[in-house]
Amino acid sequence: MKILHTADLHLGRQLNGLSLDEDQDAILDQIVDALRTTRADILIIAGDIFDRAAPPATAVRQFNAFLSRVAAETTAAVAIIAGNHDSGDRIGAMAIMTDRRRALIQGPIARDMTPLVLHDAHGPVAFSALPFAYEFAARECFADPAIATPQDVLAAQVADARRSLPEGARWVVIAHAFVAGGTSGETERPLARVGGIETVSPEIFDGAHYVALGHLHRPQHVSAPHIRYSGSPLAFSFGEASEQKSMTLVDLDADGRVRIETIDFNPPRAVRLLRGLLADLLLAQPSQDFIKAVLTDPTPLIDPMKRLRAVFPNACQLTYARDERAPELKFAISTAAPADPLEVIADFIAQVRDEPISEPERALITAMLDDLDAEENAA
Repeated sequence: MKILHTADLHLGRQLNGLSLDEDQDAILDQIVDALRTTRADILIIAGDIFDRAAPPATAVRQFNAFLSRVAAETTAAVAIIAGNHDSGDRIGAMAIMTDRRRALIQGPIARDMTPLVLHDAHGPVAFSALPFAYEFAARECFADPAIATPQDVLAAQVADARRSLPEGARWVVIAHAFVAGGTSGETERPLARVGGIETVSPEIFDGAHYVALGHLHRPQHVSAPHIRYSGSPLAFSFGEASEQKSMTLVDLDADGRVRIETIDFNPPRAVRLLRGLLADLLLAQPSQDFIKAVLTDPTPLIDPMKRLRAVFPNACQLTYARDERAPELKFAISTAAPADPLEVIADFIAQVRDEPISEPERALITAMLDDLDAEENAA
């Protein structure tokens, strides 16, 4: 059975105040194209469909149009769960009019959930959808006051899912969690309350043949190749600029073994980090990419962002390289006589500017200090 796994669409999100609608339209098109070309049996979206619980209307229309295309242009079934950015009730409402034989959409946490069971030439494959839920919701759902951590929440969901598995079925689990051993970035919102333990053990998924995870934005497997994050389709910060984003194609064989391929996403606008002198950056080919520029110019420039946007209209961050280096300032208590004022000033300027003062500057400071001495002696 072929499974196409993605997650963390974050529809409605912006990058430094700039809309990503164009880029998200493109990646949704690429998912539909991949479903057609691979003839995948099912599409999994493992949470964070939207960037916030009350997404903009444009994002809702965007996702509705995407689901309509999946239904009209492919033969794939669909399995979707709510992530920590989503409203469970909003995601759950999508399930009302779906064909439960071909779609599994799970918004709020629930018990006694029936898996979606698909069949291939080797028999049944059961898909269990475990949406993100906070501890208080899980305690109420499972009537278990002992649930106190994300590990407890997911353990209760997995145990509940096991009870509904058809005998002899291969098992795919869909979850939105921070599994221990995964590598996070700077754009994932914490899953635990302040001060709580966020991660869950990969051993919680024992018995599953494939675990389709959402939450971490970097494509990766955790503990074993069959426990996998597809990663987000787009880079949502400049810290992710060097990452190649992809969706995961899983081929599940008769014995439950998996063969995994990645299919790269190609958004129309890349997220890029540029470094150099402003004059050199302005010589580059014009581009619509999202740009963070780190200028290596030794002194501040007049309105550099305006000049940069003449070449890169979507430039949205600009810093100076010297500001990124935090000089180590060393202070020592000494009973010795105070240092030469000239050397104190010279050291201070060198620390701030990250280069020693020039001889003309040294001469100017010396002259100013001499004038001050003369005024004091005359007083």
